[in-house]
Amino acid sequence: MRTRDRRRSGSNFARPDIRCWLCAALVAAFGAQAAFAQQPPVAFVDAAAVVPGLVIDMRYAGSHNFVGRPIDGYQKPRCLLTRAAADALAAAARELAPRGLVFKVFDCYRPVRAVADFVRWAHNLADVAGKAEFYPDIDKRLLFREGYIASRSGHSRGSTIDLTLAETEGRELDMGTAFDFFSPRSWTSDKSISRQASANRAVLATSMRGHGFQSYAKEWWHFTLAREPFPATYFDFPVR
Repeated sequence: MRTRDRRRSGSNFARPDIRCWLCAALVAAFGAQAAFAQQPPVAFVDAAAVVPGLVIDMRYAGSHNFVGRPIDGYQKPRCLLTRAAADALAAAARELAPRGLVFKVFDCYRPVRAVADFVRWAHNLADVAGKAEFYPDIDKRLLFREGYIASRSGHSRGSTIDLTLAETEGRELDMGTAFDFFSPRSWTSDKSISRQASANRAVLATSMRGHGFQSYAKEWWHFTLAREPFPATYFDFPVR
């Protein structure tokens, strides 16, 4: 009886099952096409056109980074963000302006191909050209395990920003470490930095959290919009 029931069930429902499978496949294909498109979706904007006083120092578009060369996917030094993230950052910038402070960004949207470039670099243990400046106290083999490099980045979702505070003429505030310094000294909980650096980090974190961003415990410069519009989509269009 059970065998016959299974066959009858399969005969009666084969076509709907196939149709559902095809629908799912089409949805997945459409999503992949959108994520790997070569042009930014309309939900992305150039943050420099939205955020007042924004200073741009896109490190991965140049050679001053832990890899020591421009990273795949960065064709121009532009800070691209989702409109939601850019608007939230703009609100924070307007709040800081009366104090003579502006934001300086090091990285914004990051293509998936750039993350893959980081992974390839991390597996090349012979390439340690940037060790003295960016990770002097950690073995390169441990960068993945310690959470400084990952095979997937929230930056690729378009609502994560690496940034610091600067005075209106562009001089960065002391944060205790430089951007992308892979060390416990860059952790938000670190107590070894000076009082002034600690106070500056607090101003940055308070400003960002007050406008909907969440911090990352191992990087004082890293913030993600809590209510990001693409929480599960990783884009790969180039920055240009």
